[in-house]
Amino acid sequence: KKYPLGLSAGEQQRVAIARAFVTQPKILFADEPTGNLDAATGAQIIDLMLELNSARGTTLILVTHDEALARRCNRQLHLSAGRVAA
Repeated sequence: KKYPLGLSAGEQQRVAIARAFVTQPKILFADEPTGNLDAATGAQIIDLMLELNSARGTTLILVTHDEALARRCNRQLHLSAGRVAA
């Protein structure tokens, strides 16, 4: 019963994730999805995204600078100077 501005950053992020997954997309792009969140809330958001990713079978393309988060993904590609690096 709140307007978006009345929600915390974590609540807003959860709503955004729900809206993204509700249409059951084949591919979902997430660019630094936890960049504006504290560590605990960010961890909850990532857990939720990976859980929904697994349950829905959606291909999740996640952009991050967080190496620990990248290691949780099935495949990693690294960019250097705009090119895919080994």
